[in-house]
Amino acid sequence: MSMLTLGSLFGVVTLLFMFSGAPISFALGSVAVLFMYLFMPASALDTVTQNVYEEMASITLLSIPLFILKGAAIGKSRAGQDLYAAMHVWMGRIPGGLGIANVFACALFAAMAGSSPATCSAIGSAGIPEMRRRGYSPGFAAGIIAAGGTLGILLPPSVTMILYAVAAEQSLGRLFLAGIFPGVLLVGLFATYAAYRWRQEYALAEAEFKRSGTASALLAKETFTQREKFEMLPRVVPFVVLLIGVMVALYGGFATPSETAGIGAILALVLVAVVYGVWRPRDVAPILESTLKESTMLMFIIGMSLLFSYVMSYLHISQSVAEWVVAMQMSKWALLAAVLLMVIFLGFFLPPVSIILMTAPIILPPLKAAGFDLIWFGVLMTIVMETGLIHPPVGLNIFVIKNIAPDIPLNQIIWGVVPFVLLMILAVVLICVFPGIATALPDWAMGVEVPRR
Repeated sequence: MSMLTLGSLFGVVTLLFMFSGAPISFALGSVAVLFMYLFMPASALDTVTQNVYEEMASITLLSIPLFILKGAAIGKSRAGQDLYAAMHVWMGRIPGGLGIANVFACALFAAMAGSSPATCSAIGSAGIPEMRRRGYSPGFAAGIIAAGGTLGILLPPSVTMILYAVAAEQSLGRLFLAGIFPGVLLVGLFATYAAYRWRQEYALAEAEFKRSGTASALLAKETFTQREKFEMLPRVVPFVVLLIGVMVALYGGFATPSETAGIGAILALVLVAVVYGVWRPRDVAPILESTLKESTMLMFIIGMSLLFSYVMSYLHISQSVAEWVVAMQMSKWALLAAVLLMVIFLGFFLPPVSIILMTAPIILPPLKAAGFDLIWFGVLMTIVMETGLIHPPVGLNIFVIKNIAPDIPLNQIIWGVVPFVLLMILAVVLICVFPGIATALPDWAMGVEVPRR
């Protein structure tokens, strides 16, 4: 059987399993085992568990359950609501301050929890009702939370970036640092749009008031005293200190990523116990249960995805595709555009974890051969995958928002996130034009110059 036929058959069978409705991990594992049985030595099946274990035996992957525990501890407490309330109070006088507060609250919570769904749920449960109560349109309120939640896979600690670092064999610390300035860029773009959208909605509310005398809640003025502002800080500052402490431990060379994750998880549990009184077994049980479920699901997907990639590599499918792409002699930017378009397409059906582990063996060699910095590309790929969290048909964050606010029609949520998808595309273009947005901080902090594009 020719390599073209084998590769095409592999791709078609994978799609059939994906569209069968089977869980992603089972689909990928089934395809891998089937092709091991058909095209690899009979003894290969005897080593399935060994292969999965060896592929997953990475000290970097050990940090994933610990970061998930840290995120679960924060997510199961009232930290998200308190963080949002503090942002709202401190930014109340800024035009569009409520929308901007949601963006900043999402960014800070994402950096603490490292989870997009958790960020949407924690901030959205307080932010969406508050924005609607104050006159913001339902679609905008839903869209800004859904988009803010995507920052959970870009700002460290990011499980997605951990997996990319493993797949691309790149420095996790450097990759985490590379995501900070692009994350700040997206926060700035989102906040700017929030202020612009507020002015639009305020103008419409003002015109309606002049026409019919009906006053929207958006027109109401609200002020907070200095006392009210400072009363919000005691419950928020400890978690911000935790975030800063984890960053210092990781980038100051005091701890490895896995040790940092462990320290962060323990400190998060201590904080929720002290600040919110979450220390009794019945209170801690949901945190541990959530961590166990999410970690097991994610690690099972990782294991099966790595087995899937191993089979592709053994059968020389990934190498052949990479060689074919290089042989096309596309310009480097055309190659990059084609890869990112493929990632966007896969985002219609697959979560970021599967996209990274399935495509890394195919797309990284040609990109490296074209002279692209794989750390820089990892940031671009992460931002592109962020859009997959807020566009249909998968759009995980869209369905999280729908669960939080079931009375908002799905079409309004989708139209609400469209401007943010466009802003993410703008961020990708800016990082392509100015690569230093992603590479300057790791180059400065780590002291090692990485070859550029």
